[in-house]
Amino acid sequence: MSLAVKDIAASKAFYEKLGFTAMSGCGSVQEKWLMMKQGSTMIGLFEGMFEGNILTFNPADVRAIQQHLIEQGITPTKSAQGESGPAHIMLTDPDGNAIMLDQF
Repeated sequence: MSLAVKDIAASKAFYEKLGFTAMSGCGSVQEKWLMMKQGSTMIGLFEGMFEGNILTFNPADVRAIQQHLIEQGITPTKSAQGESGPAHIMLTDPDGNAIMLDQF
């Protein structure tokens, strides 16, 4: 889950109380984004980067998923660039919820 937050320091402190820890090398309070993890659950905190929350998945091959979605008649709102390496696609479900598939 990628959460749009108003105060990243306050949000970080809140999620730490829930048992989440900041992931090394994955953003910082100063950068206004960071990834946190608790067990196998990851959340991203993003201050001023998104208007709303985003359901996020981290697949191994986002380009193959993109091709499958296109074949199923689903057009991403943002497509993966390049032929290899990190990339992401964005979708919107029928209720307007943002979904990101982010390969890193």
